[in-house]
Amino acid sequence: MEWGNESAVRRSLRQFRDKYFINSRNAASKNAEGEDEDASFGCLESLPADIQFHIMTFLSPEDLCRLGGTCRYWRSVVRDPLLWRYFLFRDMILWPSIDHTSMPHLGAPDTPLHEDRDQDFMAEYLRSCPACRQRWRPPRPAYGAVASFLQSLLLSAEPRFAMFGPGLEQLEVSLMTRLMHSPHVLPVAGIPQRQIDGVGSGISFMFNNQHRFNILTLYSTNRSERERARVNQQSIRSKLFIQQEDGQADGPAYSIVPQIQEVCRAVDGFIYVANAEIQRGARREDEEAQIRAMVDPAWGPSTRPLLVLSCVSREDPGNTRTRTPCVVLARQLNLQDLQNPWMVQDTVAESLAGVLDGVSWLLGGCGVRL
Repeated sequence: MEWGNESAVRRSLRQFRDKYFINSRNAASKNAEGEDEDASFGCLESLPADIQFHIMTFLSPEDLCRLGGTCRYWRSVVRDPLLWRYFLFRDMILWPSIDHTSMPHLGAPDTPLHEDRDQDFMAEYLRSCPACRQRWRPPRPAYGAVASFLQSLLLSAEPRFAMFGPGLEQLEVSLMTRLMHSPHVLPVAGIPQRQIDGVGSGISFMFNNQHRFNILTLYSTNRSERERARVNQQSIRSKLFIQQEDGQADGPAYSIVPQIQEVCRAVDGFIYVANAEIQRGARREDEEAQIRAMVDPAWGPSTRPLLVLSCVSREDPGNTRTRTPCVVLARQLNLQDLQNPWMVQDTVAESLAGVLDGVSWLLGGCGVRL
């Protein structure tokens, strides 16, 4: 697939370069004074198209945009939709995060190139890439700031988040245990003495030494059953959900037990910990249905944010094949169909890499002014 895209880009660049040079020479020959800006070409423009493409693969999106501002030739080259389509499909599996505003609007990667050539993949890339969307994101309108302020007045002094998902139980390294023993990342601010319909009070943490928030961890079953299932690599039936017998034909359907319904009514957002370690035969249909049951508008407003931590046990530098990319996970869980704002963030349980970025987004989504 990747080589097929690359060969198509090279072919497109060669065709454009040859046509452009012929047209430019013809225009220059008609211009007696030779004042045409493209009558002479620099050394970079004169290189073969294959070498030009090879050089461009080392440039950042910002560098490519700057290159496009140097002359008419490069302005046309860097606007080639096939070039940006290649970069988009090549790079998006490496992005450490994606959210509901930046998810690429793409068809299947094997879509014939000629069918989507008119799509502006350059704009799609700059909107979706984490490094670009911060730089080129438009300023928040004034009414957005006012709405955020009003929302913050309605929040409790300590936002509460329900945390659930198989990544809490299936991974070799416990994310919650690491959180509780990593004061350099998120100091524990206390264990409030309160109950929600018999469910525990959760643990309060301190973000950036000034913002308290509470995580209420919802496990599928008791500790001994979770540990036994993890060691034996077996799936267990979650006691948080009830599977509906009359589920939809296109997938399973779940409801949540009454105690958890009260939790969902009381929290300000959700944290779903996904097992991002690639497993053979892994199915996301049940996970998708359980997420939908938890964020059901019947239990609270659909404006509450959902943070998906795409979690692995340990770092594996340079080997992207050991984790499910954020963009792929978002598609597997069909997050783009949710009404709630959402974000997928790469996370490592052992080092807690990515946790602060996710929590920052989550608090901001609840109206906390960071």
